[in-house]
Amino acid sequence: MEPPKDMAHFKIDASVRESPFFRRVLWTGAHSQLVIMNVPVGGEIGEEIHTVDQHLTFTSGKGKAIVNGKEQEVAGGSLAVVPAGAKHNFVNTGDGPLLLYTVYAPAEHDPHTVHKTKEEGDRLEEEGKDEAPEFK
Repeated sequence: MEPPKDMAHFKIDASVRESPFFRRVLWTGAHSQLVIMNVPVGGEIGEEIHTVDQHLTFTSGKGKAIVNGKEQEVAGGSLAVVPAGAKHNFVNTGDGPLLLYTVYAPAEHDPHTVHKTKEEGDRLEEEGKDEAPEFK
C-alpha cells in the first residue's frame, strides 16, 4: 500500500457535525492520520495509551480531558495535545455530543475505519481489525 500523494481538502466543521459515527477516519498519510469523532452524551473516548502523538481539536460540546491524571475542561474551540505514552481519556460532560477531529502522528487506525459506537471500536481493536497501515 502506498500513501496518498495528492492534497486532501475537507469542510472539517461540517464533516464533524454531520457524522453520526463515534469514529471515522477521513485521511491517512505516511506520517499522520485525520479522524473525526462524535462522543455521545455521557460517553467517553475511553482510557488508553498510544505509541503515537495525538492532537484533538474540539468543534462543539463540553467535556473533560484527563491526561496522566491531570484534568482540564475542553469545549468547542479547545485543542488538547497528548504525547505518545500518555494515559488519557476524554469524557463528554455536556448535554449534547462532544464533537472533535484528531490528528494522530503517525497513524493509529486502519485507513477505512468507521466505528458506529465506542463498543464496536473497542471490539475491532481487540480483534486486531483496526491496525494502522504499513506504507512502503
